[in-house]
Amino acid sequence: MKSLDPKPAEKKAEAEKKEAPAAGKCCPEEGITCCLPKEEKIDFSNVKIEPLFEECVDFETFAKSDFRAVKIEACEAVPKSKKLLKFTLNDGTDRKRTILSGIHEYYEPEELIGKTAIAIVNLPPRKMMGIDSEGMLISAVHEEDGHEGLNLLMVDDRIPAGAKLY
Repeated sequence: MKSLDPKPAEKKAEAEKKEAPAAGKCCPEEGITCCLPKEEKIDFSNVKIEPLFEECVDFETFAKSDFRAVKIEACEAVPKSKKLLKFTLNDGTDRKRTILSGIHEYYEPEELIGKTAIAIVNLPPRKMMGIDSEGMLISAVHEEDGHEGLNLLMVDDRIPAGAKLY
């Protein structure tokens, strides 16, 4: 006579089926159409970062900085510049904001369109290559194996344009 209770191995297989897919695996039979990326191990042993500032900034000075989530609506290389990209940003207001950033060595314009980045939006305009830049995009900079590395700080696209960072 066959037991009505599945074998322990069958129970385990059934439970594993119901769990979320592991990194790098797809489960089309479960209706999951998007795969999680494989976790990549990063070796930071050859990375150098700038030392922290020793001078403190008082809270009132820091609080004057207005950091916002911005949606990148357009991005293009600035003519006659090897470094500059010109960003057209949605900052949550009715007008578009233009920011220039010297990150072309690290990013191609088309890969940034549609992303959500972080900018400081209350800096005075600064002319670069004859174009007013109305803020600064925030990036993380480091040195690796004698070369500068840069990562534009990008956040989850579910964060709305104009969301304030505290």
